Amino acid sequence: MNSKISIIITSILKPTEAVKKISDKIIKLVNWNLIIVADLKSPKKYNIKKIKYLSIKKQKNSSFKLTKMLPFNSYSRKNIGYLEAIKDNSNVIIETDDDNLPYSNFFNKPELYIKSKILKSKKWINVYKLFSDQFLWPRGLPLNEISNKQRILKKKERRLYTSPIQQSLSDHDPDVDAIYRLIYDKKIKFKKNLQFVLDKNNFCPFNSQNTVWFKIAFSLLYLPSTCSFRMTDIWRSFIAQRICWENDWSILHSNSTVIHKRNDHNLMKDFNDEVPGYLNNERIGKELDSLSLSSGVENLFNNLRLCYEKLVEIEVVGDEELALIDAWEWDLKNLGI
Repeated sequence: MNSKISIIITSILKPTEAVKKISDKIIKLVNWNLIIVADLKSPKKYNIKKIKYLSIKKQKNSSFKLTKMLPFNSYSRKNIGYLEAIKDNSNVIIETDDDNLPYSNFFNKPELYIKSKILKSKKWINVYKLFSDQFLWPRGLPLNEISNKQRILKKKERRLYTSPIQQSLSDHDPDVDAIYRLIYDKKIKFKKNLQFVLDKNNFCPFNSQNTVWFKIAFSLLYLPSTCSFRMTDIWRSFIAQRICWENDWSILHSNSTVIHKRNDHNLMKDFNDEVPGYLNNERIGKELDSLSLSSGVENLFNNLRLCYEKLVEIEVVGDEELALIDAWEWDLKNLGI
């Protein structure tokens, strides 16, 4: 049976060059769909072929419990796109942004089982070191890990791994933090034809800009609302990785499939929004590491809630996050997840 693949983007802009390129390509593909999630500043109409545009009006008429609880003017409204894709019987979700122009390999059919080399370190891994000789690091890497001389063990043999979450890189403007952009801001071209999975008990931040998710991990897609825009996908990635360890699932990191022509950003605002991460990312990793979680897909929701209860306890997300998690679970169970 062919997989149904949905691409999810949230945008407040008129159709961008990236959105047009994606739309033009998937018109020619079978079982590919593009879902655009609107917010208050988004255009009321979106004149692009073969897309599903979730306007604010459509969102308000949605049967999803979470839709009525999510804040406006929030990147977390991307959650609505995930739910809509699942409702449409998607087996694979690819999330990206409206300023990521796809290379041809962006449209390669994703595979759940990956033959790859595996990476292992003490705890944190800067995967960018494997894909570039430049000094750089992914957004979300704890600051005290940036200059550490990490000893990354790379096993020579390739094995088959179950990888339900797959992060691909972005050329030109990679996903780095505001500190990097304020000091260096170099344009990067990553090495081609490389991919690695991370071993258990190893963290590397991954984002919501160019990531593939398979159905078995859909419950882990949830983006938190009670933290900053610059931390929502990063903290989600820590939680998802921690839960994946319990199921012997490996996170894949692979070469670029998009060129990122970054929308205008206020770097000092980005910096301010990233401060909670600078202060707490390492601590969050330690707290999640200390949790006692259970294996099995039947325990994914419970594990997810335990992780967010811990983040509430250490006061990096608000108490109201737990009600949103409950609504997310309710919606997914109604959709058969």
